[in-house]
Amino acid sequence: MTKSILILGSSGRFGRHMGEQLRAQGYQVRGFDRAQDDLATAVAQSDIVVNGWNPKYQHWFRDVMPLTKNLISALKTHNRPLIMAGNVYGYGENPNAPWGPSSDQMAINPMGKLRIEMETAIRDAGIKTLILRSGDYLDRTASGNWFDSFIAPPAFKGHLSYPGNPNARHAWGFLPDVARAGAILVDMLDDLPQWTDMPIAGYGVTGHELAAAVGRVLDRPVVAKPMSWIPIQIASPVWPLGRRLLEMRYLWSHDHVLDDAPLRQILPDFTMTPLDQALAQCAPLNEKTRP
Repeated sequence: MTKSILILGSSGRFGRHMGEQLRAQGYQVRGFDRAQDDLATAVAQSDIVVNGWNPKYQHWFRDVMPLTKNLISALKTHNRPLIMAGNVYGYGENPNAPWGPSSDQMAINPMGKLRIEMETAIRDAGIKTLILRSGDYLDRTASGNWFDSFIAPPAFKGHLSYPGNPNARHAWGFLPDVARAGAILVDMLDDLPQWTDMPIAGYGVTGHELAAAVGRVLDRPVVAKPMSWIPIQIASPVWPLGRRLLEMRYLWSHDHVLDDAPLRQILPDFTMTPLDQALAQCAPLNEKTRP
């Protein structure tokens, strides 16, 4: 019998790609309409739930925990497993990269602590959970991420607008790869531990290495130049999103990479799309989105 999968946030970055991959593998996939659908009913009618809900940065403290608590209640009532997107916020300024399931979650900043609170609540509720943890997303369509919104647009003028230390490694997850790994793991869900924290390491590259790869895609020299944070700093007192961006600025100052060993152990034949090939598909570098 084909399993039914409910995707929360099916039009968002993570949810959209997970939906595509799961449909391709033959699952029955349905989205959730927050304006019309009842969460408990939708969960009851599904075998597995994928959580792609990701409130806007400026709404995290209003929305994340209420959404999480409602989801926990529905999942516990109907005994359904959860697949969810994960990030690196909980690690804080832990210098012991690469980070993996056994790495300390030591964030002391508000958004990092909120992420820890969210994951702890789900784990303490005893819900079978698979976290697909990755770095900043690379996407085929412009979706408001760091790469397509801030970093890559100046590439056609010969530089990247890089927000931090160009010598520090930064984790990037190509969303089609993240979702492809996730969909394979959904097939194995019954055999996974109750709590599976799975890093999808992607590409841990420096700003200079990223610029060189973009240059190869565009067939022109591209260098990493410092992004000015001054406009964000000036606007932040009246711009909630700016305050959140400043809070997370530390992620660009030191190595920020994930350990691929857990994925290699469970999926030894899984390979990531080579970086240059992934970038060539990404906005704003691909042919459809180039200026």
